[in-house]
Amino acid sequence: MAPSLLDKFRQTAEKAGIQATAFMKEGSSRVAAESRGFVQSFSLPGEAEKCAKILESFLADPSHPESALNSIPKAVLQRARGLAVFQVLKAGFVFSGKAGSGLVISRLPTGEWSAPSCIATAGVGWGLQIGADITDFVIVLNSDDAVKAFSLGGNVTIGGNISATAGPIGTGGGVQASLANPAPVFSYSKSKGLFAGLSLDGTILVERKDANRDFYGSPIPARDILEGRVPPPEVASRMYEIIEAAEGLDESGLPADSYMPGEGGAAAPAGYTVTGGGHGSTVFDADHH
Repeated sequence: MAPSLLDKFRQTAEKAGIQATAFMKEGSSRVAAESRGFVQSFSLPGEAEKCAKILESFLADPSHPESALNSIPKAVLQRARGLAVFQVLKAGFVFSGKAGSGLVISRLPTGEWSAPSCIATAGVGWGLQIGADITDFVIVLNSDDAVKAFSLGGNVTIGGNISATAGPIGTGGGVQASLANPAPVFSYSKSKGLFAGLSLDGTILVERKDANRDFYGSPIPARDILEGRVPPPEVASRMYEIIEAAEGLDESGLPADSYMPGEGGAAAPAGYTVTGGGHGSTVFDADHH
C-alpha cells in the first residue's frame, strides 16, 4: 500500500531531525576545537603569537615578492600610524554569539612600533547559523586621531568614533590613489584564508585593562603603552619582524595590479570568494550577521 501523506510527513520530519542532529554534532566539535585555541590566546603573549600569524597571512612575504599582489600594500603599511589586529569567533545554532580579541600598536615618532595594548569585542545575533566560524581582521589606522581613539581607555566604535573603508589590495597606481585622501581607517578581513571584504561599521572595540595589567605588572593605561612609555616586549618580536619585513619588500618588477575586496556581493578578482550578509540584530557586531 502506498504511504499516506501523514507517513510521508513523518519520514521527512525524521530525516530533517537526523540532519539537524548531524549538523549540531559537527558544529559542536568545531566550536570546541576552535574555541580551545581561541581562549588560549587571551593573555598578551598568546595574543602576540596569534596576531603575528594573522599579520603573516595579510602582509607580503619578501621571499615571495609576488605575494604582494594579494596583500595589504607596502605603501599602506609604511604610512600607517597604527595597526589593530584581532580575531572574531562566531558560534551557535540559530542564536549565535561572538567574541573577539587582539592587539593594537602605534607608530612612534622614531618610526618604531609601540608595545601592544590588548583589545576585545563581543556580541550576539540570530539567524540560520550552525557551527563555528573564525574571521581575522587587520585595521590600518591612517591618522593620529584614529590612534588617539584607542588611547583614551574607552570604547572605540568603527563608523562612530572613527570612520572606516575597505582598504586596497596589491600594488601600483590604484593603491596610491586610495592614499591621496584616505579614510581614518582601512579595514581588512579574511575568512577561511580569503579576503572577505566584510564591513566593520558598528563594531565596538574595548581596551582589555585586565590583560594589560597582568602582563605589564601594573594598571598602565593604553595611552602610555601606545605613546611609547612602555618598551616593546620580547614576546611581540615576531609580530614586529613580520611588519618590518613587509615594509622593506622590493616591489620592482611586479605588475601594477590592485583591487578592493568585494563587499555585499560586489565583484572580486577571479579565484577569490566574497562572503558576508545575514540577518538579525547584533551588539558589538564584527560583520553584520
